[in-house]
Amino acid sequence: MTTFVLIPGAWHGAWTFEPLARQLRDQGHQAYPLTLTGVGDRRHLLTASVNLDTHIDDVVNLLTDQQITDAVLVGHSYGGMVITGAADRVPERVSGLVYIDAVVPEDGDSCWSLVTDHERAWYLDGVGATGYTSAPLPFFDPRATPHPLASLLQSVRLEGGLDRYRSRDYVYATGWDGPSPFTQLYERLQGDPAWRTHAVASGHNVMRDAPDELLKVLTAAA
Repeated sequence: MTTFVLIPGAWHGAWTFEPLARQLRDQGHQAYPLTLTGVGDRRHLLTASVNLDTHIDDVVNLLTDQQITDAVLVGHSYGGMVITGAADRVPERVSGLVYIDAVVPEDGDSCWSLVTDHERAWYLDGVGATGYTSAPLPFFDPRATPHPLASLLQSVRLEGGLDRYRSRDYVYATGWDGPSPFTQLYERLQGDPAWRTHAVASGHNVMRDAPDELLKVLTAAA
């Protein structure tokens, strides 16, 4: 059986993955949906110093403390930054990566650099009075909370490539209301034999809109 660590996108907490985690556990897998520092039920920890490195540490510390050595890291949207950085820090603890409508950074990339001007406007239009948070969009789930802006702006530093991991999957949502910021990435990965790509009829929140298809992807990654 496999251990899954499930990382939500910006503004969202572990609750986005809880139904999926229950299904994985029912199949005998271990599943750890993780709320990142400063968001969701950990919003009391949000300060100006919370950044991408903080969120990478969240995952690395979980892997280390739980003595996990066969993790499949699953990242949604911004979570792609986090799982890439965490896997690079402790590659001996990671066997696979699943990106769910997510960014896939290379060394020096940031979430800011990888999305379109439309998404950048989302980040900045919602900057709170503190100057270091980005507010959730009005149509998000009411449980969504302000997100640390520094984590969206900070570049990731990577020592190695993704070829160190047994499997790499990319789940592409085809049902965006408007152009998807991930189309070019998906088309590029489609042509790379090292990746398994999956197009699903879903909005960006694939966990909510296409849970059965996503479960099939994860169990195949196991």
